[in-house]
Amino acid sequence: MINSRVTELGYLGIGIRDVDAWRFYANEILGMEWVEDGGELSLRMDYWHHRILIQPDADDDVLFAGFRVAGPEEFLEMQQHLKECGIPFEVASPADAEKRCVLEFLRLKDPAGLPLEIFHGPLVDRHKPFRPGRGMHGKFVTGSNGLGHMIVRDAGVEDSYRFYSKVFGMRGNIEVRFDFGAGRREPIFMHCNERDHTVAFGAGPLPKRIHHMMVEVDNIDDVGLAYDQARRHNVPILFEPGRHANDNAFSFYMQTPSGWFCEYGYGVTRPNHQSEYNVVGDIWGHQLIANSYA
Repeated sequence: MINSRVTELGYLGIGIRDVDAWRFYANEILGMEWVEDGGELSLRMDYWHHRILIQPDADDDVLFAGFRVAGPEEFLEMQQHLKECGIPFEVASPADAEKRCVLEFLRLKDPAGLPLEIFHGPLVDRHKPFRPGRGMHGKFVTGSNGLGHMIVRDAGVEDSYRFYSKVFGMRGNIEVRFDFGAGRREPIFMHCNERDHTVAFGAGPLPKRIHHMMVEVDNIDDVGLAYDQARRHNVPILFEPGRHANDNAFSFYMQTPSGWFCEYGYGVTRPNHQSEYNVVGDIWGHQLIANSYA
């Protein structure tokens, strides 16, 4: 395991076509804090300056994902590691780093072409209390485990596994085997901290760069509140509430205004750092609502 391995999924950059729809969705459905500062748009979930950066973009897709390393030494070690692995990358200018609100970052891509950033030193505004867009019973679970997880498009499970394990220093394996349509799916779940998983892939062909991002709350009633808000405002539901067998998450899945999905969950267990799997997929619930795909 490399010393410069990534420690969390720190932030996402998303391109959106409909600013008004996303403002309403972020505030009233997710409960995040919508921030407009000097023409820049972002979402807060905690004290960090941002967890999601927003840019107008006709593709309505994820633009980049930022993975953290511990500090400047690890940032330099990661550059050397990328060179040894033959992975092309570009170190951002100080001006770009300041705009991104980190001390340093570099750009690269995963095997499926997802733009990634490796950074250290995020701007943390502890003097600015997080103000959710609507009332919440609790708060988002972030901290050292990052903003959540995401299921990403892959160009081949073996290539993606090699990249996220050997290049990023993550660990993981098959956790669920399930039949979907005429074939069997065996997604790979990768973790880099005490969140059950941070990246997963092998879910099949995806029209967008990610299938979904997952955010976690520390009060089960916030899942119910988000579900009620989604139903009240006719947000398409992908999976009804249920509980996963692999990470124990009580959650539901809903469509974002950009067409990809958001899993909103509670009670995720921490990884036991040992391989295991099941063939059911869910303890209960998570009924698929077939007509909710974009």
